[in-house]
Amino acid sequence: MKFAVILSAVIVSLNTPVAAQWANLPTPGIPRTANSKPDFSAPAPRTADSKPDLSGLWEKISKYGTDISVDLKTADIQPWAVELVQKRMEDLGKDHMIPRCLPLGPGYVTDSGTTAAGMTKIIQTPTLILFLSQDLTYRQIYMDGRALDADPNPSWMGYSVGHWEGDTLVVESNGYNDRTWLDRNGHPHSSALRTTERYRRKDFGHLEFSMTLTDPAVYAKPWTVSMEAKLAADTELIEYVCLEAAQRALDHWAGKASDDQKAAVAVPPEILAKYAGTYKGLDLWNNETEPRLIDVSVEDGVLYAQLKGQTKVRLIPQSQTMFRGFYGLGARFVLDAKGEVEFLNEMRVSGDYRFTRVAK
Repeated sequence: MKFAVILSAVIVSLNTPVAAQWANLPTPGIPRTANSKPDFSAPAPRTADSKPDLSGLWEKISKYGTDISVDLKTADIQPWAVELVQKRMEDLGKDHMIPRCLPLGPGYVTDSGTTAAGMTKIIQTPTLILFLSQDLTYRQIYMDGRALDADPNPSWMGYSVGHWEGDTLVVESNGYNDRTWLDRNGHPHSSALRTTERYRRKDFGHLEFSMTLTDPAVYAKPWTVSMEAKLAADTELIEYVCLEAAQRALDHWAGKASDDQKAAVAVPPEILAKYAGTYKGLDLWNNETEPRLIDVSVEDGVLYAQLKGQTKVRLIPQSQTMFRGFYGLGARFVLDAKGEVEFLNEMRVSGDYRFTRVAK
């Protein structure tokens, strides 16, 4: 079992049960359609001083939670950092912040696939903007004209100042400690990391944002990742609390990523060839709004899969139909009575997600 599966299970086990207070309360004062649904295409609201109002509960959509480096070349990353990522993945992410009940730092911006980082509430005032996360972590963005501290005291969430460029909020941050990972694969950063974020509310229900990361101690050049978020209307932020049970979970965290390779079985090339093609998701996961696409290919007798927008990964056969290595998850090919592929199932703790082949 790979890190993403284990991490999901740990998140569930460490989550404090809460009553569903206000989980289905209609949000007052928002534009609605004729059938009383939130009108996400309505114009973006503005504050009393005519600035775009980013306030609201936002559900993030990002492909970078697992791999922040998907748009980088290996040569852009220091060799020691590449080796560190490989070690962290081999250890199944045991030292990631979530199982250790630590803040995600800059990962709150780029991640969308965990309980801790999936949703963010923004509270906007003229001089201060607050970002609130489900795990009770907060972030302050100072809008009073102050400059970034030239020598800040390193902290988990860093130090942030913001200003407006037209209708875009620009946030500059530094002062992060070096104890957090940039993604769940384990890409590191140094305490010299500096980020620039840009936020634009294009209409009432949609937020576009990006982050440019600069860290010359680890990465050869700055790079920018772009994401979006959808307004989570008619609900509220419900806390997720990481308890001391985390240490008990870590005591039983065993195994290595390479165990999958040790358990690999031989699959004839003619069977692997039957799996090649493009698969389209039938079930939307989490906050997805568009079906995902998976390209499956065979190269030199090895099966590979590539989720659109992600790097290509090797699928390791555990049987003739079940494979490990799909971004920390399992992949199972479901065959019909004639032995043809009926579905490609993405295996998650919460249940399988089905993909149907749309091209060979």
